[in-house]
Amino acid sequence: MKKIIETSNAPQAIGPYSQAVQVENTLYISGQIPLDPSSMEIVSEDVEEQTKQVMKNVGAIIQEANLDYSHLVKTTILLKSMDDFTKVNEIYASFLEEPYPARAAFEVSKLPKDVQVEIEAVAYIK
Repeated sequence: MKKIIETSNAPQAIGPYSQAVQVENTLYISGQIPLDPSSMEIVSEDVEEQTKQVMKNVGAIIQEANLDYSHLVKTTILLKSMDDFTKVNEIYASFLEEPYPARAAFEVSKLPKDVQVEIEAVAYIK
């Protein structure tokens, strides 16, 4: 049985998807982009500010499921440019503690609303 997780503290879906879907002990979090949840506007053109907002959005969704960042087991980072990987990695790491989740990072040709970064995640409910 699946349960939809939604919060007003993260951007509302801008397409036919849910913020997150829980199936048994696993929470699948849709890719988050740097939208401010109250204005639904991109927070900045700066990749570091964008990454902070993306991680806050992920955090708001997992908090709605009564979880925290320590429950993340897998993330995927999509970047407009791999040249930004070091900056994104530093911000990303500042939200997490060891043991870190598994992760993949890819450069893609274009992201929604032409943002610099998008992060999707999977969390395990203990």
